[in-house]
Amino acid sequence: MSVILAENASSVSPSAEHLRDIRTTTLPNGLLVLTEQMPHMRSVSMGVWLDCGARDESAERNGISHFLEHMVFKGTTTRSAQQFAREVDSIGGNLDAFTGKETVCFSMKVLDENMPAALDLLSDLVLHPTFAPEDISKEQGVILEEIKMDEDNPDYLVHELFSLNFWKGNALGRPILGTAKTVSSFDQEVVLDEYARRFTPANLVFTAAGNLEHDSFIAQVETAFASLSANSKTKLARASAPKAFPHITLKNKNALEQTQFCLAVPSFPVAHPDRYAAFLLNSILGGGMSSRLFQSIREERGLAYSIYSEMNPFRDTGSLAVYAGCAAENAREVLDLTLAEFTRLKAELVSAEELKRAKDQIKGNMVLGLESSSSRMSNLARQQMYHGRFFSMDEIIAEVSRVEAADLQRVARELLQTERMALTLLGNLGDMQIERRELSC
Repeated sequence: MSVILAENASSVSPSAEHLRDIRTTTLPNGLLVLTEQMPHMRSVSMGVWLDCGARDESAERNGISHFLEHMVFKGTTTRSAQQFAREVDSIGGNLDAFTGKETVCFSMKVLDENMPAALDLLSDLVLHPTFAPEDISKEQGVILEEIKMDEDNPDYLVHELFSLNFWKGNALGRPILGTAKTVSSFDQEVVLDEYARRFTPANLVFTAAGNLEHDSFIAQVETAFASLSANSKTKLARASAPKAFPHITLKNKNALEQTQFCLAVPSFPVAHPDRYAAFLLNSILGGGMSSRLFQSIREERGLAYSIYSEMNPFRDTGSLAVYAGCAAENAREVLDLTLAEFTRLKAELVSAEELKRAKDQIKGNMVLGLESSSSRMSNLARQQMYHGRFFSMDEIIAEVSRVEAADLQRVARELLQTERMALTLLGNLGDMQIERRELSC
């Protein structure tokens, strides 16, 4: 039965928010479909989402989610890869896919008049891949080159070094691409087995937004996904929440001109009650051009070109991390200035002006981030997978507005603890050493 999720949401104020027409239907085979009708648009964006990703892999099969994402593009039982590409181009489609730690997505955006053809292509891509042995061999070569390319990227490499040591021994710390050893071991049997485990109605969500009508669209989706068997109502088994390991990792790479810097602490999972305060804290710390770290380290002292902080929330854990690129001789000063801002956030209440600016930044980013059919399609999927319901814009803005300076200080004191910190430095470090006692705030 279809329902309008926004009508079930609490604290929805009588504003333009109620105009969002968001509905959901579960097909007979168990596939959950969510739509948002946007009649003012000329586009339709649709996505097939897997509610599992790289962190749901065994160590031996690290990288298989990303490998499957690549392999479905290598041809189906009815179309070769070349035919598929030609048909997508012939309708002006924008086809995309990505693999994350907790999700995999295949999406397509087209003019509304080309929606039926796009639905046929997208469902064929996801439901009927051939996984020919010769294609598996070729794609292994492609991904091995992708791994080498990323290892030559210092910004990527410092993130991977940090994750590997911060989530030590857990799939969350392993690379999304896998390793040369694991990727080289994949064969048709492995690919078919992992595809069968992951591509089931229990692990899939289909979302669409744009100029569509729910009931007629559902009828087309039901036909397109009729071959998706309801053979299992069990979701892929979830691993327990990982433990974060405080560490100091210094990795010499003499060819680099800059030192890549990452300082992080464990943070909240996606659905934590204090998530709004945490995102505001991040915004003030290093989330924009007016943030404390940007102003202190880049604008006032010229120590770095790139300096920012970011929240990385997952379903059961998360991290708050500061990243910078600087000269090796400036790394200690960047560290000291970052720790000084940590101390300040714990010791002093942020000003009313600074808090208002952070709130306005987050509100503006949210509204601007929902101005396209593709962003709304993604928003529907993420809210369903992480929260199991739809939060209206009014609800979120109300929660952001409710956060006070004392909440930010409380969250800062909870998160920014010396004994929980992890530091990763990558670059031409020479004989640099940093002791645990230097990470004090």
